[in-house]
Amino acid sequence: MSNDNKNKAAESAAPASNFLRNIIDADLASGKYQREGLPSVITRFPPEPNGYLHIGHAKSICLNFGLARDYEGRCHLRFDDTNPEKEDQEYVDTIIDSVQWLGFDWNRADGSHLYYASDYFDTFYAIAEYLIQAGHAYVDSQSAEDMAANRGDFSRPGVNSPFRDRPASESLDLFRRMKAGEFQGGEHIVRAKIDMASPNMNMRDPAIYRIRHAHHHRTGDKWCIYPMYDFAHPLEDAIEKITHSVCTLEFQDHRPFYDWVILRAAEGGFFQQPVPQQYEFARLNLTYVVTSKRKLRQLVEQNIVSGWDDPRMPTIVGFRRRGYTPEAIQLFCERIGVSKADGWIDYSTIEGALRDDLDPKAPRATAVLRPLKLIIDNFPENEQIACSAPVHPHHPERGLREFTIGKELWIEAEDFMEEPVKGYFRLFPGNKVRLRYGYVVECTGFDKDADGNITAVHCEYFPDSKSGTPGSANYKVKGNIHWVNAADAVQAEVRLYDRLFTDATPDAGGKDFMTLLNPNSLEVIQAYVEPGMAQVEPDTRLQFERHGYFVTDRKDSQVGKPVFNRITTLKDSFGK
Repeated sequence: MSNDNKNKAAESAAPASNFLRNIIDADLASGKYQREGLPSVITRFPPEPNGYLHIGHAKSICLNFGLARDYEGRCHLRFDDTNPEKEDQEYVDTIIDSVQWLGFDWNRADGSHLYYASDYFDTFYAIAEYLIQAGHAYVDSQSAEDMAANRGDFSRPGVNSPFRDRPASESLDLFRRMKAGEFQGGEHIVRAKIDMASPNMNMRDPAIYRIRHAHHHRTGDKWCIYPMYDFAHPLEDAIEKITHSVCTLEFQDHRPFYDWVILRAAEGGFFQQPVPQQYEFARLNLTYVVTSKRKLRQLVEQNIVSGWDDPRMPTIVGFRRRGYTPEAIQLFCERIGVSKADGWIDYSTIEGALRDDLDPKAPRATAVLRPLKLIIDNFPENEQIACSAPVHPHHPERGLREFTIGKELWIEAEDFMEEPVKGYFRLFPGNKVRLRYGYVVECTGFDKDADGNITAVHCEYFPDSKSGTPGSANYKVKGNIHWVNAADAVQAEVRLYDRLFTDATPDAGGKDFMTLLNPNSLEVIQAYVEPGMAQVEPDTRLQFERHGYFVTDRKDSQVGKPVFNRITTLKDSFGK
């Protein structure tokens, strides 16, 4: 390889630069996070265990774990489990499984870096007490309605709570009684004391603790007060000594409070410099997809889909069951890059990454999805002749797959026309085609039922035309069609999945996404596949020549009774 080619290969292998990498590079150059015994780059992926991860989370996972990997740091998986009313161990388990399936791990030589916000509840409480004692927080006893009314809006400043100046000792007493369970939810709340006239609504005395008499999936009934997410999150980062706290753009207006919380806690001696800093990037907006947890839950609860792992769902478990690979999703995230500008990514981009990943990997096979009987009238009765085809056309070392040809075959219904249109080179009376990997045949006629439907096509074969034999080169035909032998073909259920919505932006601009469902997002058909497919294990990806990439369903497929999901077509054809 020439030096130029080596340089090009190195460039293609190197991660693409972006504003986050530029920030990290500058921090490394300045030695900002040089701390004894700790890596200079520590990131985190902090999901709330209140739902299933979706493709937008995959971008964040690949970004945070990818930065830690590339800078020889570490990434923490941390559950922000501060709202017990919406959280469940089921979500914890599926999140752990999804992150690992994507190819990332939080275990390092220095130990496991799997954390929970609930690990730090005692520390959060101590910091809240300190803030009250230092005059930076107070217990507010307004009703929720009065708090909302007094908060103001973007056109008018908020109004100070009548409890804002209550003595620190009184607020501290109330806070401790809140912790002891003396009050019902909504009677009191702890608020940071910042600025009710701030143009940033997030700085208008935001709530930091509220009463919730709810069972927590990890701490049980120990607590009846829980920290607010915006209060807990920066503290979690600081406790774990995160260096670069990366989140999506909707948290940009929350950053001043993030900094305020850490600064006040540092003043109280809870943390030392350097403390974490938050940086925001544009979230993933993928066409033909909704990622709102509420809307995804609606699709599940109303039985629009079969569950969170329905292959049409944009959840990671849905993409996995659809047949996507971790490598394809990582490649997709790498290609779309990282920026601070919002935009839409066309769904064809992720399908393109999938095709690029599967094409060199996926073994080939033959399937007839919409079968029509082809009868070779001059073929010997009860004879089955061996045929073969490459497992992969570009990797001869992977060997051959074996099957037979006999008198009756299954072909695609669209491969026959009684009256051919211009440019049609497949079967019609009097025309010759090659049966792929088999013989050349000439169409001689067809059968119809009482309703005029074609029920069978008749042809004759040329015994000296078998593919791979010397005589086959004498036959020049334009058509080449797929087939499976009716004698040993395996019947299989095939699920043809497409995009769940007909609109590219189904939940934008106030649209009712439920009115934009694609009625053709799933078609279930009975097909025939070549005999070797009977033994395919669940979760096996392959290419059905001509039709696209498929996977044996990881839940429903069984050896001997295969169920195939279409992952994607061979090329983008949606809406065409």
